[in-house]
Amino acid sequence: MKKIAVIEKIHNDGLELLKKTQGYEYELITDVSEENLIKKLPEFDACTLRVSKLNENILKHCSNLKVISRHGVGYDNVDLDYIKKNNISLLITATANAVAVAEHVFYMMMSISKSINLYDNEVRSGNFKKNASSIETLELCNKEILILGFGRIGKTLIKRCLGFDMKVKIYDPFVSEDVIKKHGGLKVENLDSGLKTCDYLSLHIPLTEKTINMLDYSKLKVMKKTAIVINTSRGGIINEIDLNKAINEKIIFGAGLDVFEKEPVDINNPLLKNKKVLLSPHSATFTNECKSRMSLETTKNIIDFFENKIDKSMIVKI
Repeated sequence: MKKIAVIEKIHNDGLELLKKTQGYEYELITDVSEENLIKKLPEFDACTLRVSKLNENILKHCSNLKVISRHGVGYDNVDLDYIKKNNISLLITATANAVAVAEHVFYMMMSISKSINLYDNEVRSGNFKKNASSIETLELCNKEILILGFGRIGKTLIKRCLGFDMKVKIYDPFVSEDVIKKHGGLKVENLDSGLKTCDYLSLHIPLTEKTINMLDYSKLKVMKKTAIVINTSRGGIINEIDLNKAINEKIIFGAGLDVFEKEPVDINNPLLKNKKVLLSPHSATFTNECKSRMSLETTKNIIDFFENKIDKSMIVKI
């Protein structure tokens, strides 16, 4: 019998899969303090993981642990050095969240472009059309979007962009020009050249030592004054102080952020008061459909791992 620790609640569909699959049992762990994880995890063969951290201090007590299955695609909350040295496999839900995130990007692009929050406030304040004509709005049609990272989310996003008659450029050194052309995009070899011409920028890359503060003031400064930046990947890729400064100085038009350098967001973060920034609480995947898919993929990955049926695209190469 394989014992699975479900760290933090996931959608019931994933739990039902574990229940009905012979040879597996699970326990839900809601107390994710380091002290409790050190106490509880040593007895388990595998665990699911959402946003809680698994550092060396926790993992060194888990001699039975063979695999960690992330409820998502990011894994900056796992000590990669430790699991590599100790042969603990790391799995991700590589396919489950693409549609939800791509739709969230579009929601943010359209909301900011149409200044929906400002219009909504005008109507609620009793102004109706008093200031409406002075509120600047933009169209997506014939605009250029630069997508950073062309994995499954990028490939799902490009379909929607093309449906809005947008011109799509891709910056991803690891994806060939032929693959990008096949999906209707144009490969950009130099990030700065892509930033100079794009009207929208959407980030879909992991947070690493190479990508931290990748988009700083110097990068933002080369962009159009009408450009809109969307980040639904990981906080820290964009320097938040620089982003706030660039928007206040009208270097770019605005931004949409679903992720932040520090989560929960510090109440004193100036971006919270910036009316040209649209915010959501790391919730791009929180659709009912996506929560079901992610929970099923998270638990199925564990079952497939132990039964030697795991899809290689789900395995993180460390």
